[in-house]
Amino acid sequence: MTDTTHIVLGAGPTGSRTAQLLADAGEHVLLASRRGGTPAHARIRHVAQDATDAQGLTRLFDGAATVINCTMPPYDRWPEEFPPIADAVLRAVRGTGTRLLTLGNVYGYGQPAGNFTEDLPMRPVAVKGHVRARMWLDALDSGATVAEVRASDYFGKGAVSVFTLQVLPQILAGGAARYTGDVDLPHSWSYVGDVARTLAAVARREDTWGRAWHVPSHDLTLRELARAAARLAGRPAPELAGMDFDELLAFAASGSMQRELLEMRYMFYEQRLIEARDTTRLLGIAPAPLEEALRDMLF
Repeated sequence: MTDTTHIVLGAGPTGSRTAQLLADAGEHVLLASRRGGTPAHARIRHVAQDATDAQGLTRLFDGAATVINCTMPPYDRWPEEFPPIADAVLRAVRGTGTRLLTLGNVYGYGQPAGNFTEDLPMRPVAVKGHVRARMWLDALDSGATVAEVRASDYFGKGAVSVFTLQVLPQILAGGAARYTGDVDLPHSWSYVGDVARTLAAVARREDTWGRAWHVPSHDLTLRELARAAARLAGRPAPELAGMDFDELLAFAASGSMQRELLEMRYMFYEQRLIEARDTTRLLGIAPAPLEEALRDMLF
C-alpha cells in the first residue's frame, strides 16, 4: 500500500461510487466492506473487514493517505451500531496518522431558525441527531485530521430514502402514494452521484480538513420531484398526499423502520434547505442536472 491509497469503508451506493471516482482519477483505492467485492476496476482492490475491529482497521489503514467512512448501519440501529464503528475507526486513524473523512448528514444541527449552513453548531433534537453529533465532535476532539461531508435526503441509483421507499415504487406502478411529510414543502434532495463527487473532491485536497462540507443538492417539493420522475419514466402524474399525525402514528406502529421516521418528522414538515455555497465556490461542485440524476435512478 502506498501513501496515495484511499480506503473507502462501506461498499453501498455512495461508497462504491466514491471509490470509482477516485480510481478513475488515477488514485489507488481499497474498498472495504463486510463481504468485499464490486465494483470492478483495475485500481480498486477489495477486502472484507469488520468496521468495529480497531486492530484490523489499524492494519488496514497503515500507509494510507485517507480513510473515507461511508458505513451505514440499518436506520433503526444507529444508537447501537454507529458508536462502535466510529470508535474503532477513530482509534485506527489515530494509531496510523491517516486522515478521516466521514459521510454524515444534517441531523446533528437539530432545528435551526433558518437553513442548514456549514457553520452551524451541533444542536441535535432527536436520538439519531445525537448519534451523528457525537461522532463529529469526538472526531474533532481526537487530534486526528478529520472532515465531514453532509448530505440531505438521497435519490439516485441504489439510494434509500423516504422518496425511494415510499413514493418512487408507486410512481412506477402508476398508483397513488402516501408520504410522511408535506408534499408541497420545499426540501433538499441529494443525488448519490453528487455526494460521491463531494467526498472525492474533499479527500483529494490538502485544504479541506477540519470542517464540514455540504453536498450541493436539488431544492424541490416532493410533488415536483415525483412529477419529474414520472414524466421521465413515462408514467402519469402521481396522486400524492401527506399523512396527518394520526396516520403518522399508525404508520410508525407498523414496524421498526417506520417508527424511526416518526422521530424525524420535523425534517419533512418544516422547511430547512441545505446550503452548500462553500462546496460550490471552493471545490467547484454544483448539482448534476436533475434529468441526469433521475435517469441514473430510473434506468
